[in-house]
Amino acid sequence: MQPTPEQPQTSIRISWPAGHTTATVEDTPTSRALLGRLPLTSTAQTWGEEVYFDTGLSARVEDGARQVVEPGTVAFWTDGDALALPYGPTPISRGDECRLASPCNLLGRLDGDPRVLATVRGGDPVRVELA
Repeated sequence: MQPTPEQPQTSIRISWPAGHTTATVEDTPTSRALLGRLPLTSTAQTWGEEVYFDTGLSARVEDGARQVVEPGTVAFWTDGDALALPYGPTPISRGDECRLASPCNLLGRLDGDPRVLATVRGGDPVRVELA
C-alpha cells in the first residue's frame, strides 16, 4: 500500500477584543474559498458554547459534513454562510457533545484550548487572517 501524501494545510488567526486563537485548516473546496476571502472581519454571535459569524461566502454541503463534532472543530455552516467554532455544548446538544445547527463542512481544528472562545461575546468584532 502506498503512503498517502500529506494534505496541504494552512494556518489562520482568529481574533476578537478579548483574545485570539489560531487554527490549522485542511485543503477542502470550502476552505480554499474562505482563504481567498481573507482577511475578513465580521460580528460574532454565540449559541451555547459555539461562536459563529458570517463570512459572506456561500458554499455547498461537502461529503463528510457533520453535525456532531469535537470541541475546537473549525466548521462552515452552509445554511448561514458562517464559520462555526464550537467549544462545548449548544442548545440542541445531547449531554456534553458539540451539536451544530445542521451538518457543516469540516475545515480544520483550532490549535490549543478551544475554551479560549468563551471570552467571545455576541456583537464582538472578529477578524480572520492568515497566520
